[in-house]
Amino acid sequence: MTTSNDPVDHNDDELYEHHSFIVDKGQTPLRIDKYLMNFIENATRNKIQAAAKDGSIYVNDVPVKQNYKVKPNDSIRVLFEHPPYEYLLTPEDIPLNIIYEDDELIVLNKPAGMVVHPGHGNYSGTLINALIYHFENLPNNSSNRPGLVHRIDKDTSGLLVVAKTEESMTHLSRQFFNKTSEREYVALVWGNVTENEGTIEGHIGRHPKNRLQNTVFEGDEEEKGKPAVTHYKVIERLGYVTLVSCKLETGRTHQIRVHMKHIGHTLFHDERYGGDRILKGTTFSKYKQFVENCFKILPRQALHAKTLGFEHPKTGKQLRFDSELPEDMSLCIEKWRNYTKHQD
Repeated sequence: MTTSNDPVDHNDDELYEHHSFIVDKGQTPLRIDKYLMNFIENATRNKIQAAAKDGSIYVNDVPVKQNYKVKPNDSIRVLFEHPPYEYLLTPEDIPLNIIYEDDELIVLNKPAGMVVHPGHGNYSGTLINALIYHFENLPNNSSNRPGLVHRIDKDTSGLLVVAKTEESMTHLSRQFFNKTSEREYVALVWGNVTENEGTIEGHIGRHPKNRLQNTVFEGDEEEKGKPAVTHYKVIERLGYVTLVSCKLETGRTHQIRVHMKHIGHTLFHDERYGGDRILKGTTFSKYKQFVENCFKILPRQALHAKTLGFEHPKTGKQLRFDSELPEDMSLCIEKWRNYTKHQD
């Protein structure tokens, strides 16, 4: 899959490509509106059908209606008259929880629920909207995103470093690329993790059936993904769930969420990967009620970027930052502690 935002000359109008996909070889015939719902985040079927009615969906350079059935190797493009909204950045006065700042960089603690950069369905209220309000002349990264060295998922809380100068952007990005930065996350996962510690290695790439998920590719299919390494350590066993520390050697999208699911320990309340169902435990309705109460307290995946370490781009000094678990995660863990005590 590729996406681009280049203007395209079409019927003398300037149209902008918002999405483009090449259909997999093994794809069975499927209506294009259903197909695109699996590939475009936050897209509703109504929006896709409206785009098709307006003649904005092209297959092999010909506009199609919403009932067109996609075939293997079809080239699908979604074109509009305006550029993608994520490139129209608006400064917004959103408070930031800055825990360190100097002339070169900022370290901040991102709350759960905040998207890092604008994308389809999230055009405002993002960390970048806040950053460009509070700071002038932030350097662009290779994706034209001001200040961003790395990112964490919308519903993951925790520490991020932001570059304030071109030199810092280059230096910090290199550290993340060369795996010399330190990143430790705390996660609550379903099930009793049997080993006290371990390493998960598995190439991560887009899920062939659901493009909003990533998955692990092994054996002959390895080349479909990128190498990914996660080291985990058990912090506390809480019966049907386990609190673990995860250290990243690589930074693939959804890496911890995908790797932990791969070894049978999906993150607690991770809706996208199936952790919002009861995956371990008893059939008692009292237990079901208890888990649902935990979901209410923690309305997101139980993942927090707790520790961040890197070399300062100017001074060469090693910096290391640590953050407390946010209240929603702490309260949920405490509930599990109490539940487990009363089971003994």
